[in-house]
Amino acid sequence: MTGQDVEGPLAVRVLDALFREDYGGLRRFVDGRTLKLPGRPVPLVDADPAFLCELRVDPTQNLALRDVFALVRHVADPRDDTGAFERECLDALAAVKLHNDARPAVHRRLARIPDELRTGPGTFYESLAAYNDHPVHPTSRGRAGLGMADLSRYAPEFAPSFPLRWASVRGATLAGETPVWWPAPEDVGLPSADALFPVHPLAVRLVRDEPAAAMAPEPYLQVSPTLSMRTVAAAPLEHVKVPLPTSTLGLRNRRTIVPGTLPDGALVERVLRLILAREPHLPVLLADEQTYGHAGSPLLAYLVRRFPPETARAHVVPVAALLAEAPDKGHVIERWDVEPLFDAYLSALFAWNVTLFRYGIALEAHQQNVALVLDGAAAPRLLVKDNDGALIDPARLRERLGPSPGADPRDLVDRRMVTADPDALARVFVTITLHLCAAAPALGLAERGLLPWRTGRALIRDRLAAALGPRDAFLRSRTLDADALPGKAMVTAGTLVDKARTGAADINKHYGPPGPNYLRDATCF
Repeated sequence: MTGQDVEGPLAVRVLDALFREDYGGLRRFVDGRTLKLPGRPVPLVDADPAFLCELRVDPTQNLALRDVFALVRHVADPRDDTGAFERECLDALAAVKLHNDARPAVHRRLARIPDELRTGPGTFYESLAAYNDHPVHPTSRGRAGLGMADLSRYAPEFAPSFPLRWASVRGATLAGETPVWWPAPEDVGLPSADALFPVHPLAVRLVRDEPAAAMAPEPYLQVSPTLSMRTVAAAPLEHVKVPLPTSTLGLRNRRTIVPGTLPDGALVERVLRLILAREPHLPVLLADEQTYGHAGSPLLAYLVRRFPPETARAHVVPVAALLAEAPDKGHVIERWDVEPLFDAYLSALFAWNVTLFRYGIALEAHQQNVALVLDGAAAPRLLVKDNDGALIDPARLRERLGPSPGADPRDLVDRRMVTADPDALARVFVTITLHLCAAAPALGLAERGLLPWRTGRALIRDRLAAALGPRDAFLRSRTLDADALPGKAMVTAGTLVDKARTGAADINKHYGPPGPNYLRDATCF
């Protein structure tokens, strides 16, 4: 692809997102089917299907990023961080070009991996998923502050491996048992150590400046990056999450680790295990996230993620990888029968998340944090990880579970994870479970000619309706029967406008104008 071939579609996606979010009141400039702004009127077309917005930027337009930047400057508030926004877009453009250059060689290398080595919670499918754009955020491939050489050495789309660095950390808080492969001080060139913390090579320079840390001279343990990049595969059934000095999905979405998220994620996992014990029919497996360490700094923290033994010989496919190009041929999902697999996935997805809603829980479990466990012998199961973004109604949970020592959401460090508002729970359910995990894959299948949108949409509606029972009238009213559906304003809150002005306590739960309900509107067929 030429530079313009890459830049044009990116510019359209960025402007589409800003228009959908009504950034700076962009929608007030709509005249008929034209977005009329000084310098560059932009034609609009009906969105078909109408996912998140009724109108979209005409994809045939020969837009450049400079056109988008000019439009943004025209509508921006002087306090908006337009400079950061422009850098983010340019970073994404550079990353897309790099990906296009690297993909053929990476795919040839991945194609040589025998099928039996593609199983387990490794990085094969994670690397393939990294070449896909986020369903909603247009600059998802960029990683702020990292150069192209950094990406080539450490990003999942290049399927690299590299040695992990380590630091001796004073005053650490530790939970759980470290793995058997965890180094001793002498393994990393130290005569002794307080607590050994893993350090990403890209974070070494910053960790050296931490008063509580002393970098070890020797690396230890060869690892490979997962889709999140800051989480690395360290052993067949164990991953390690470490702080990474970058941002993704917005400049305010730092990839360091706020210490309180570690005990919060562990607590939510314990809640989920209690629910699974009461609802054993649910086809769900949970990653174990009870082992972690932190020392009060976003740069000094780690999480050990252990995967259940059922995943060892199964294909563990993140939802984000289902539509990825396979290195052999076709797309990842085509290894299986597309429609039956998508149907079974939707049944599991809605059974799990509707059940959680009854307990007063909505998980921020998007395409990266939900995987399908496919072993050929059993029905597909969901693998769920990384629960520190959940939203919980403590009163409703307590009513269903009773007293739960060690699993009481009133003990959460981050009080933004607690709500008494059922509409807040419903917004997370719709924007994450429905939009990102169900509708976005269905649209992707249709775009690739793998499953018609009419069929995918019908499956979503039918499987959601089957999961909703007589006690779920409220959630039904906010999904199947709603006049409109909420949508996130990710670019606005993630980069352009600070929280003091958006009023969002959590930038990942900031919402823009509602969009059409593609589940009930006949024009969405």
